[in-house]
Amino acid sequence: KISGSNPNVEASYGPLISLDRVGYKQKIFKLYKFRTMHPFSEFIQEEVFKQNKLNAKGKLSNDFRLTKWGKFLRKHWIDELPQLYNLIKGDITLVGPRALSKHYFSLYPKDLQLLRTSIRPGLIPPYYADMPKNFDEIIQSERSFLLKKEKNPISTPIEYFFKSIFNIIIKGARSS
Repeated sequence: KISGSNPNVEASYGPLISLDRVGYKQKIFKLYKFRTMHPFSEFIQEEVFKQNKLNAKGKLSNDFRLTKWGKFLRKHWIDELPQLYNLIKGDITLVGPRALSKHYFSLYPKDLQLLRTSIRPGLIPPYYADMPKNFDEIIQSERSFLLKKEKNPISTPIEYFFKSIFNIIIKGARSS
């Protein structure tokens, strides 16, 4: 069972937010980001999912919670900069599966949930190396990365890092 505190029902309104995410050994930690959604968006994620489901890229379809400036921040990965603090703190590594909300984590198969939380989440997800087209392919990409990492814990993240950087810089891979 996932451990951690209950979500804070008082949303912050500032530009920097901390989000509860499932981390190593299924412990909940605070992931820092610049705000891209309206306040209280995290608390209605499950309802938005029930109404809109996931699009082909594994993101919520028609997600009205995203702000105009949030789209810009995400397109240029500016919203991710505060995660450097999480990286320095040791909550996350450079390459690994993204840290997920409890709800999004619950959408993954149980075996992959256990596999994902056997290592620290990453700033750069493996799917930027594999370029999957839908949620099922994202799951397969993460499973493949994690199984390779078990066998080659040093070379696998390095390989995925360089493939991801190539896809981001040369092929223009971006998050929706």
